[in-house]
Amino acid sequence: MDFLFLFLFYVMLVLVAGVLIYLGLRTQYLNGLMGRGAQVFSRLVPGCLQSAVLRSLHYLFHTRNRSFLILHLLLQGTVYTEYSWEVLGYCLELGFSLYYLLLPYLLLSINLVFFTLTCVSNPGVCDCCVHRFDHHCIWVNNCIGAWNIRHFLVYLCTLTASAMALAVVSTVFLGHLVVAADLYSGTYIDARGRVQVIDFIFLAQHLFLSFPRIVFMLGFVLVLSFLLGGYLCFMLYLAATNQTTNEWYKSHRTRCQHHPNMCQLPPTKPQGSQNFYSRGLWSNLSEIFLSAPVFLGRKKK
Repeated sequence: MDFLFLFLFYVMLVLVAGVLIYLGLRTQYLNGLMGRGAQVFSRLVPGCLQSAVLRSLHYLFHTRNRSFLILHLLLQGTVYTEYSWEVLGYCLELGFSLYYLLLPYLLLSINLVFFTLTCVSNPGVCDCCVHRFDHHCIWVNNCIGAWNIRHFLVYLCTLTASAMALAVVSTVFLGHLVVAADLYSGTYIDARGRVQVIDFIFLAQHLFLSFPRIVFMLGFVLVLSFLLGGYLCFMLYLAATNQTTNEWYKSHRTRCQHHPNMCQLPPTKPQGSQNFYSRGLWSNLSEIFLSAPVFLGRKKK
């Protein structure tokens, strides 16, 4: 149970840190505070260690390397190995529908196809000359542009769907065990010798002690589903408005530099720069999902 609490605490700590970093980038006061904190930290850390860390970060995040690509495949392989080793076997014994259990494998097959297409597509000279440059994705070790953005969006959709499917199957399996054993209506004796009704904390402890790998995998794919779902919605919004991540970031940074108050309070009416590239939902999506040479040929005519 202590490990379960530590895992939940770690997840909450990561989420809170992400929110604080996001707010710090949007708020001038917090941004300045973070900058001063970084200056103090740089004075305490030796220069050689700072240089080594900066070189490592530059190699990992600003150069083409296969580190995160290999990590991506290892994590995906580990999750599906656990699903095949335990969850699938238990669910078959309990009489779950085979089609329902094979859905994650179908999504995995489609995901790997579009993952490969995103990786091997040549968008141009990476980080230098990429038509309709969106961003450099470390997980596919490639720049995302006009020639592979449609592959990337399908890859992202199937990755999100596969994480959600694994989470749903694992949750249904654990819920079926709870209902079959009638655990939710039972009682237990606590450390003080008092009879207590089984609550969610005790139920989570029991499931974690009985199936630690499955519960850990469930927690991982649930967090991953929320993160991927949020990022997928953002990418679909950019596709629907005919923007790229690069354009969105630069326009937002320009608004914050010239109008600092706009980044602190939510505007009541549209302000700042206007998106002149949006030509309607259907045309925007056609520019992404239709073949780029065909669409460019139509535009020239």
